[in-house]
Amino acid sequence: MKSAVETLNPTRVRLTVEVPSEELKPSLDAAYKKIGKQVTVPGFRKGKIPARIIDQRFGREAVFVEAFDDILSSSYGKAVEENELRVLGQPEVTEVTDVTELAGGADLKFTAEVDTRPEIELPDYSGIEVEVDDITVTDEDVAEKIEELRDRFGALNTVERAAAEGDTVVIDIEAKVDGEVLEDGVAKAMSYQIGGDTMLDGLDAAVIGASAGETKTFETELQGGSAAGRTAEVSVLVTTVKAKELPELDDDFAQLASEFDTLDELKADLREKLDHQKLHDQQNEGRDKVLEALLEQIEVPLPESIVTEEIEQRRGQLEQQLGMMGMDLAKWLEIQGQTAEEYEEELQDSVRKGMRAQFVLDEVVKKEQLSVNQEELTQHLIQRAQQSGMSPDQFAQQVMQSGYVPVLVGEVARGKALEVIAKSAKAKDASGNEVGLGVDLHADDHEGHDHAETEEAAATDEGGTDETATDKAEA
Repeated sequence: MKSAVETLNPTRVRLTVEVPSEELKPSLDAAYKKIGKQVTVPGFRKGKIPARIIDQRFGREAVFVEAFDDILSSSYGKAVEENELRVLGQPEVTEVTDVTELAGGADLKFTAEVDTRPEIELPDYSGIEVEVDDITVTDEDVAEKIEELRDRFGALNTVERAAAEGDTVVIDIEAKVDGEVLEDGVAKAMSYQIGGDTMLDGLDAAVIGASAGETKTFETELQGGSAAGRTAEVSVLVTTVKAKELPELDDDFAQLASEFDTLDELKADLREKLDHQKLHDQQNEGRDKVLEALLEQIEVPLPESIVTEEIEQRRGQLEQQLGMMGMDLAKWLEIQGQTAEEYEEELQDSVRKGMRAQFVLDEVVKKEQLSVNQEELTQHLIQRAQQSGMSPDQFAQQVMQSGYVPVLVGEVARGKALEVIAKSAKAKDASGNEVGLGVDLHADDHEGHDHAETEEAAATDEGGTDETATDKAEA
């Protein structure tokens, strides 16, 4: 087999391949065997039909049609390997020998164009300098966390007064369009916390000031359901008004909300957790800035077809999620206060930045000869499962079925690459103190604290980018 490569641009090549007819035999033998198991010929058992009989009955061209995809795929794979190409995505075959000619004994010749990884020359990243925020935990920060705990352990009690913002009301609701009650527009004894119009635009304004037994009516545009996008007349009956009573800030509260005996101990623990979380934030900020500084030093050409594919996929995922919520992209952008042009520009920038970061970090992985062991992959899988709201077993099964393992391996490897760059960089906080960006953020994580369910127990940042477009293209 002979092959030649022509560079079309920094991220795309044209591959020309010639395969002598005698080298096609393994694929043809497999095709004869497959056809022999599928067809019936009198006098022969399935799977035992000679090749000459298949040629006589069905024609040699039929065999080449059956073998063609395998011939093309294996020849293309060998050519990619021989030329040491780092390809992305599927090839676009532009010219290929006709099946009829192949059946007549002609050599296979084809031309394919495919995207490739750009060649990147890494600069010396040991001298990168960045500035990060100071780590400061104030009394106000601790007080805010205490209030969050008080709110979590507060009790809802029925009150004999008009509803106010922050109260929870029990309501019966009925929506009509053109005078007709909607089948999916009726709800009874529904509990609703007032604040932010989280269910229907205008609902908060209607129920604020209403007492138990009062009915309010208002008009609103429905965002979901059978009449999404239409204006409905909504009647809401307030049956109960409840206010949240917060526990007193004392030692009894500390014992209720945590494993600590005193309020001072609880506050000290919250301060320590906040300090740890801000260390996470500082480390992640520093790593992001180091990566940005490195990217500014490197020209990274991007394969436009892969960029376009990733943009379309992200847009499609958002539209699918919005559709499940009964909303379209235009309405979502209106709520976000963003124009379609601004959204597209932001999406383009995000994809391009993420892809550039991937390419650069992958080069660092290659240069530093970084690898991913099973323990690291398992830990990352557990973290990703938590983020997706799935059990590790469920997530692992989904990963295996979808062939997503290379994506996870790539994420872990890039995270390790960023750690290498960060450790070699120089960082100072806003006060001028030196900051090490290679701190093990997990070594001192607290375990077993019930009171806050450790939302503050830091989420890890795997390389400053969540993009996996190149992994998907290669997988």
